[in-house]
Amino acid sequence: MYSLLLIIIYLAFISLGLPDSLLGSGWPVMYGELGVPMSYAGIITMIISGGTIVSSLLSDKMTRRLGAGLVTAVSVLMTAVALFGFSISNSFILLCLWAIPYGLGAGGVDAALNNYVALHYTSRHMSWLHCFWGVGTVISPYIMSFSLTRGFGWGMGYRSVAVVQMVLTVCLFLSLPLWSRRKTDSPEEGNARGLSLPQVLKIGGVKFVLLTFFGYCALEGTAGIWASSYLVQYRGIDSETAAMFASLFYIGITAGRFLGGFISERLGDKRLIRYGIVIIIAGVLLVGIPFDADWPGLFGLIVIGLGCAPVYPSIIHATPDNFGKENSQAVIGMQMASAYVGSTFMPPLFGLIAGNISIGFYPLFLLVFAVLMLVMSESLNRYKARRKAA
Repeated sequence: MYSLLLIIIYLAFISLGLPDSLLGSGWPVMYGELGVPMSYAGIITMIISGGTIVSSLLSDKMTRRLGAGLVTAVSVLMTAVALFGFSISNSFILLCLWAIPYGLGAGGVDAALNNYVALHYTSRHMSWLHCFWGVGTVISPYIMSFSLTRGFGWGMGYRSVAVVQMVLTVCLFLSLPLWSRRKTDSPEEGNARGLSLPQVLKIGGVKFVLLTFFGYCALEGTAGIWASSYLVQYRGIDSETAAMFASLFYIGITAGRFLGGFISERLGDKRLIRYGIVIIIAGVLLVGIPFDADWPGLFGLIVIGLGCAPVYPSIIHATPDNFGKENSQAVIGMQMASAYVGSTFMPPLFGLIAGNISIGFYPLFLLVFAVLMLVMSESLNRYKARRKAA
């Protein structure tokens, strides 16, 4: 039963990643058919991000009242219905309306599943869990591409993923007895009231981890979105090569998380976070140093991806140990919200810098967040050491 539930959780994280790449791969066709400017994709993503932030902040109270299994099942159902709504929408306004339940559902399942795995499974499973999310983001562009090239339209791409999500929803509801059998060793249903946001912020060390998470997602989002443009416009690399290596950044994250699962328990969360950030900084330096050859900058993107791989899952998995099992759901909910703030607002901020000053600031921008991550994560380690010594 333990293994069966773990398989279902893995499938849930593939489904969580599936919709994330659909809008980007389908939008070049969608905006023309809907008669809106290309930039309007940002409005949809902002609405989705807003929903994820809200549901992440509410995840503690919802999970304590309903349990992680039911929250996950209902959240996936919401995303399935929202994706089906996307598939039948014929106006931009309808897409914006359906983006609300999509964002709320995505944030709910993200926070609930991350906390459940952090409480009940080892660090290797957390690493592989996020690897499976990467698998979902890789698969969905192929689903959309197949729908477009075969003449089915972008709506069929969304509809196909909605069907997958609906099948998973059925599996999740059928699996609810498996989740309830583990309630005896989980604190998540113990106090229905949960913690308020001020109460969470008063927990020692929480502000350090929130800033670490913010820095990580700001760096990952900016690195992925602007990599190709930086290589082409500033380094003079041809667009085909730049696009290939920009995609290798994400493949580096996914592959790194798969491989990291085999060594995570030997190294531990703290060292994985530290080593990952150091590798990120090394990759940023490779991208930024003006070598005569192109290969250091291209290779640097892969190095950044490999460095990013262990950071996110290790921070999540360490949460119960850092802040207590009774507080982990509330803290992880705030971590998710902090992550979405970083990934939503920092890439557009760099876009303003690139457009008004120079895209050459790309490595420096990444370096700022890498250093922020290192300083904040090490500050948390020192705080924990002082608390243990006292």
